[in-house]
Amino acid sequence: MTFTSDALLSEAREQTGGLNAFGDARFRPGLDALCAALNTEARLSEMGAGIFRQKLVTQLANRLRVEAAFAAHPEIADEPVAAPLVIVGLPRTGTTKLHRLLSRDPRFSWMAFWESQFPVPFPGETLEAPTARIGAAHEMVEMMTTAMPKLAAIHPMDADEADEEVMLMEHSFMSAFNAYADIPGYDRWLDAQDQMPAYDYLRRMLQFLQWQQRQRGKAPGRWVLKAPHHLLRMHLLLQVFPGVQVILTHRDPVQSIPSIASFIHTLWGIYSAEADAHRAGRTWHDLMRRALYHTMDVRQTAPDQFLDVDFRQTVQQPMTVVEQVYDFIGWPRDAEAETRMRAWLVEDEKAHQGGHDYSAEQFGLSDDGIRDAFAEYRQQHLSPSCPA
Repeated sequence: MTFTSDALLSEAREQTGGLNAFGDARFRPGLDALCAALNTEARLSEMGAGIFRQKLVTQLANRLRVEAAFAAHPEIADEPVAAPLVIVGLPRTGTTKLHRLLSRDPRFSWMAFWESQFPVPFPGETLEAPTARIGAAHEMVEMMTTAMPKLAAIHPMDADEADEEVMLMEHSFMSAFNAYADIPGYDRWLDAQDQMPAYDYLRRMLQFLQWQQRQRGKAPGRWVLKAPHHLLRMHLLLQVFPGVQVILTHRDPVQSIPSIASFIHTLWGIYSAEADAHRAGRTWHDLMRRALYHTMDVRQTAPDQFLDVDFRQTVQQPMTVVEQVYDFIGWPRDAEAETRMRAWLVEDEKAHQGGHDYSAEQFGLSDDGIRDAFAEYRQQHLSPSCPA
């Protein structure tokens, strides 16, 4: 199967009944670069190529339907998106747990997994009752966890829980597509770009989701977001969302980097029968190192906008971390929200009894090599005083 931008665009138009307005044209070079890398580097299986093609066509069709919604309801563009609270850290550092914990407070706005996968109402579906999209997301989660139980053990999946906005940013075609395939040519192209279009589109999509939530009776709150993707683009996050506050989660890279490599290698294996564990390890080791040091540099320009949270404390004393977060953002505690958080923690503990086994050596890495590569970060951010 060969990927071409023209064919994908044509299929998206057909899928949407002839819609033709894709919005901001800055998405097209990224789509072109991605297609080239998929054709020449990704080594996709027949099944993987089919899944990837459907993913891209769906994202393009979503763009068409989003623009149609903005045209039909110009008030969407007036939706105010207040400075969000954004949880950022290496994958496997407690970001998901903290994100879902904070989502129990109704003062926050957040995006569920089903919204991330299906941000646009299905044909015939009302804004007030997105039952078809929710049902489709539940089916997707069931299919993925049944077919790939290892993936579920690594990253908890739930159609109704808070999830990452990076899946919205993928619609800009300036995003972490290297999580799905080994595409170094696309990575090099992306590194050379001004990625502001991805953040502009994220803000537009948050307006769209907030407007939809308003139709369902939910008053807009402060968005709580979460994505490791922002680590390498922290300067853009601060530009697009003035006043944003960032929670930085920390865990020893000796533990987190092999875990990330295992996750990425598992994802690559969905799309390719030739997924290379050592390539996954080295690619994401180097990427995450650059990302962490980028955020460390940017942080120096706005130190008061950052809060540090240790992974060990998130796991062992999560409600203490919640108190720290609320002190950071200047919110009073809410007894009802805390009750919901404690109840969720009990259920979350029951749901995650399985283990995730991996070692650095499986991915062409070593503990000592990781310590050396992240030495400055470890010295600055890994506090021995945190509960072990």
